Amino acid sequence: MTKVLITGYRGFTGVYVAERLRALGMDVLGLVQGPANAADEVSGDLSRRDELAEIIAAYAPTYVVHLAALSFVGHGDARAFYDVNLFGTLNLLEALAKLPAAPERVIIASSANVYGTPGLEVLDESVCPGPVNHYANSKLAMEHMVRTWCDRLPIVLVRPFNYTGVGQDEKFLIPKIVSHFKRRAEAIELGNLDVARDFSDVRDVAEVYARLLTSQDAIGQTVNICSGRAYALRDVLEKVSTLSGHRLEVRVNPAFVRANEVPKLVGDHSNLLKYTGFQPGIPLEETLRWMLEN
Repeated sequence: MTKVLITGYRGFTGVYVAERLRALGMDVLGLVQGPANAADEVSGDLSRRDELAEIIAAYAPTYVVHLAALSFVGHGDARAFYDVNLFGTLNLLEALAKLPAAPERVIIASSANVYGTPGLEVLDESVCPGPVNHYANSKLAMEHMVRTWCDRLPIVLVRPFNYTGVGQDEKFLIPKIVSHFKRRAEAIELGNLDVARDFSDVRDVAEVYARLLTSQDAIGQTVNICSGRAYALRDVLEKVSTLSGHRLEVRVNPAFVRANEVPKLVGDHSNLLKYTGFQPGIPLEETLRWMLEN
């Protein structure tokens, strides 16, 4: 049976990727922090190199989907971004390279945040990165490090743009908004209402990961995961209001307006279509309705 190791297994994305891969008949093992609570979980920490190597040697995965990361941009410990996102990934690659037979595919999740604010309407993979926060800096540093391993492992780097769905933590923007409307709150405090983001549905993102695992042409490439459509925060608020039949007061809290805020991020999905024949296509309204109803 095809064996897949997923890091960040209990995270928002990992749940959906595991579900999709199991539907395709694959055996999935999830690397988790803390006690393993099920037969398909193994307790391990990316920062513990020897322990990680033992886990990977015992499982010998056919494929690897590396999702584990410190991903909340507003996290207060700058050093932690590099400890987890850069050096944790290095430990993983070192362990995989020691296997008698290398995995057939290793997908490494970076982020569209590495593009920063290039002043372009649409961002493709050729745009020179210019990260503006520690999260993005750690991801770009990780990318540079990962590329030094491409002669030893069949790696695909992906840069997901924003995506959302049922189960995403409410510290992220869309779940926060949906939560306020679901409980019929009187008001919500937000930051810059004019930022626009390329939003996809997490179920589409899981499908992308599944397809990239078996795309031979994608090996060694960097691929945006995006819908190619940008939605302003004001528009998202209006859509959720219409779907829920509820209106609330929107208050702009200066404390939520980030320094170096990226005003607009929309991705070019040409490479994604080229390597997978697929692009995220679930409409944002459908995603928001799903989140409101679950």
